[in-house]
Amino acid sequence: MIQTPAIEVENLMVKFNAKRILEEFSLRLAPGEKVVLTGRSGSGKSTILRCLLGFVVPETGIIHIAGERLTRETVWELRTHLAYVAQEPDLGSGRVQEIIKRPFTYGANTHLRENLARIPEFFERFLLPVHLLDKDVATLSGGEKQRVGLITAILLDRRIILLDEVSSALDKANKLAIDEFFRSQKDSTVLSVSHNPEDFSFSDRVIELPYNSYKGKQ
Repeated sequence: MIQTPAIEVENLMVKFNAKRILEEFSLRLAPGEKVVLTGRSGSGKSTILRCLLGFVVPETGIIHIAGERLTRETVWELRTHLAYVAQEPDLGSGRVQEIIKRPFTYGANTHLRENLARIPEFFERFLLPVHLLDKDVATLSGGEKQRVGLITAILLDRRIILLDEVSSALDKANKLAIDEFFRSQKDSTVLSVSHNPEDFSFSDRVIELPYNSYKGKQ
């Protein structure tokens, strides 16, 4: 039986101010597959994630999420399939506990509030002391913010997870904790971006994006 791809990208082309960032880029991820995108800065890795989220509209190309085409009409519904964690998560302001709980006050996520009971479990799993829950998010280190953003994304229980350099501020032990977690998530589809794909050894495939001479030139 042929499975519907979790993510399917066909012939994507993206320009910023007449500069080509991506050209004829295609990608397919099966449900449960883990893939890491790597390449030089400017090769378009993060741009691909932003296209999947609908934050960047490509010049040409087609994107399907869980079998449904991404359009202006479907983008809000399709985002409910995705969890995204940025390299520098914009967590807002307030105590860490409030930050994590905030997305669960939105109508699309209220049915997942019982997942909040797992916060201590995930803090332990990702080597964070529980007392950080009472700290102001502004006092956290970069690595702590990355893990808080990751835990929030996991609690939202999305089947497709997009990770943009989420281990860049972490030491070896913390990277290993993330690796072990995603190895255990057989049903989760993960698309990661990293300058160092060794940080995502749980991945099934590594795709290196080319950096062509036209990139950065008009």
